[in-house]
Amino acid sequence: MASEETAGGARKATKSKLFEFLVHGVRPGMPSGARMPHQGAPMGPPGPPYGGSPAVRPGLNNQAMEPSRKRPAPSQQQIQQQQQQQQQQAVQNRTRKKPVGFPGPNEIPGRQMDMREAQSDPTLGLNAKRRKMADKILPQRIRELVPESQAYMDLLAFERKLDQTIMRKRVDIQEALKRPMKQKRKLRLYISNTYNPAKPDAEDSEGSIASWELRVEGKLLDDPGKMKRKFSSFFKSLVIELDKDLYGPDNHLVEWHRTQNTQETDGFQVKRPGDVNVRCTLLLMLDYQPPQFKLDPRLARLLGIHTQTRSSIIQALWQYVKTNKLQDSHDKEYINCDKYFQQIFDCPRLKFSEIPQRLTNLLLPPDPIVINHIIRLKQIFSVDPNDQKKTACYDIDVEVEDPLKAQMSSFLLSTANQQEIASLDNKIHETIESINQLKIQRDFMLSFSRDPKGYIQDWLKSQSRDLKIMTDVVGNPEEERRAEFYHEPWSQEAVSRYFYCKIQQRRQELEQALAMRNT
Repeated sequence: MASEETAGGARKATKSKLFEFLVHGVRPGMPSGARMPHQGAPMGPPGPPYGGSPAVRPGLNNQAMEPSRKRPAPSQQQIQQQQQQQQQQAVQNRTRKKPVGFPGPNEIPGRQMDMREAQSDPTLGLNAKRRKMADKILPQRIRELVPESQAYMDLLAFERKLDQTIMRKRVDIQEALKRPMKQKRKLRLYISNTYNPAKPDAEDSEGSIASWELRVEGKLLDDPGKMKRKFSSFFKSLVIELDKDLYGPDNHLVEWHRTQNTQETDGFQVKRPGDVNVRCTLLLMLDYQPPQFKLDPRLARLLGIHTQTRSSIIQALWQYVKTNKLQDSHDKEYINCDKYFQQIFDCPRLKFSEIPQRLTNLLLPPDPIVINHIIRLKQIFSVDPNDQKKTACYDIDVEVEDPLKAQMSSFLLSTANQQEIASLDNKIHETIESINQLKIQRDFMLSFSRDPKGYIQDWLKSQSRDLKIMTDVVGNPEEERRAEFYHEPWSQEAVSRYFYCKIQQRRQELEQALAMRNT
């Protein structure tokens, strides 16, 4: 479908341009063939990976802390469990944030690995699909460093506008599909009959008696659809009434009515004995979808419509009420009937919500299509015995589904180009993340080049704070590892309290031992 290919192609082209600009954009002043860096060896401070923490602080033995500390030091097993939990939490949730300007040496490959896991793992893929448009926007600082990135922002704005347009068109199509989309077409009806004269030398009884056969068939004129509809699918019922004087009251009617298990057919045929012309009447009841009704003669004259759907009739009534200002000005729910409404609904005042119920007695089944036909047998036999078939044609107006409706439905259900668009989206997100990480690394290197000593000291302080949070240690380990820390005025009182607690603990143990011995 042209509209589907246009929409999908436009979105795919926009995504491709966004990704190509991010990956292959050329900066002003760079030699031809040069490209914007989007990946490379991660940069960072030398030393162990960020987030690594030793089991204990340097300079201290791996022993339990003194009871005077607020919290005892964790055991080796507890430390290993904490490290495993932290690693799992970092991989699954990525909740811990690193200080700005301190990227880890393995951070970018880890992020790329997460993206690959998100594509393979359905649970992580759901989170990847929830990315917002804000994740694609380049920060202002990067746009200042790379002026040509404005072209990427322009493409992003165009993509947003294109998505809004496609979404609005989809909503319009969905609303249009809720309404019936019918088209007037011509159904050509073919009524033919054949005559089989009597054969005196025939062995069976049927051949010795003259008979005729009537066929009723039809087809749509200029039907562009590939799926041809069966003739019987246009009708709800068909009745053929033969001459009652010739075939009696019990054999003169041939009826067909649609049921739930009806098998569609291309035509109907009736075979009867006889050798004289037969008058017949065909009553064809069209199968309207949605159903249509014939209006009461008084209501039909008032509204100017003869046969229509229920919704169209109610809409015409409301239009009549508005045109003649019959709605009550004080109570909008009521309608003050004029003389025509009073004759039809037999009341001076009624609610508009009562109209559908009152219409039930005023709506009748639509009139059938009546065709009077003469089955001519003598004329066929007398004019040309070799040409025993004569056909009459009638054109009937029928309603068929608009072919555009099927195309609109297929457009809504189509998933063409969706996978390719999703993959381009993922590439754009990965590239934006890579650019942001490169920006962080650049800021780190610039800050380090301006003041190496001060920057390293700040970085060590940040690492110390992170180490303190990760090991869940209370106090200031950096100060506690120095001798001057224990020459403070509070140290004498702390030692006294420590010994007092030890003495009290030992006294309780002795009392418990004596009590057990006495018992």
